[in-house]
Amino acid sequence: DLFFLLFRALPSRMIEDGYRPTQRGSLSSAAMAFMRDHGVLKDIYSESTSAAHKTAKGNKVTVRTTKAPGFGPKGVLRYVLPFTVFLKLKDIGGVLPPYDEEFRDVAMTEEQERVHQTLACQLTAELKRALARRDTTLLGVVLNVLLAWPDTCFRAETVKHPRTREPLAFVPAQFSDTDVMPKEAELVEICREAKAEGRNTLVYTVYTGHRDTTARLKGILERDGFKVAVLRASVDAARREDWIADQLERGTDVLITNPELVKTGLDLLAFPTIVFMQSGYNVYSLQQAARRSWRIGQTLPVRVIYLGYARTSQMTCLGLMAKKITVAQSTSGDVPESGLDVLNQDGDSVEVALAKQLVTT
Repeated sequence: DLFFLLFRALPSRMIEDGYRPTQRGSLSSAAMAFMRDHGVLKDIYSESTSAAHKTAKGNKVTVRTTKAPGFGPKGVLRYVLPFTVFLKLKDIGGVLPPYDEEFRDVAMTEEQERVHQTLACQLTAELKRALARRDTTLLGVVLNVLLAWPDTCFRAETVKHPRTREPLAFVPAQFSDTDVMPKEAELVEICREAKAEGRNTLVYTVYTGHRDTTARLKGILERDGFKVAVLRASVDAARREDWIADQLERGTDVLITNPELVKTGLDLLAFPTIVFMQSGYNVYSLQQAARRSWRIGQTLPVRVIYLGYARTSQMTCLGLMAKKITVAQSTSGDVPESGLDVLNQDGDSVEVALAKQLVTT
């Protein structure tokens, strides 16, 4: 309970504000008063119909008050800010190793690029016709397909209108289960280099559901001699740290997961090389996931690599994400050298900015 923590840390201020123990030394009433002033209380009303009344039938209403999570801004201003110093990891000099980020555009095969361009033109034309009719239902479908297809073209792709279910496009599989796509080959090479340097690799892929790519990546890396583990959502959040420790004891070289599963609460110090197969849309998730191994206690330089297929929506998305990250850093006081040059003035989300670029090309 926050009240008791604050009472231990700031007893004079709490007593000054009237939150004092009773003559018997109890703080229960003070804690409830504190919650009424600065916290959140939940009143639960229970109504029951009963014939147990002596004189007449009636409804019996009982009220129970319980504490709920929450702390008001007045309490933060009074009890937290005057006694708190906020630091970022980089402000603690000398305790963190170097951190480096790198973007790599990977060229598709000629046939893969040709099919992608045909699919992009076809879907873009359908999207423009739909937008001309003020129909925005195709927007998400087209964006998701164009972002995902280069990484999932090892299976056939059928695109249907989300409302009418009318087929819009069909593309057969471009690679077999044993073929290695260009981005996958780049990943294998990165993992080889990391293993030669005695470093484990953390691989992020956002396609872990309907378009699952984790099983394919695991198979490709295992055929190349790596010990691979896949962290899925089925592993309970409270057990993930222990689960990862177990995998490391078994000699795991590469861990594959969705960045959403590890974006907070986990320190992955054992994986100083991080590879993003895709970036996703969420700037916060991307920033958190990229720094999972750049924590206090890390002794090796941290290397983060973002992969994207050249001349596709993936590179456009990466560029937009970079702008959004720059804006986020600027608002928190971290203005990079070129920050003012790339500020996104319209404030659109990544999805909207992608859509605008798509329909104007």
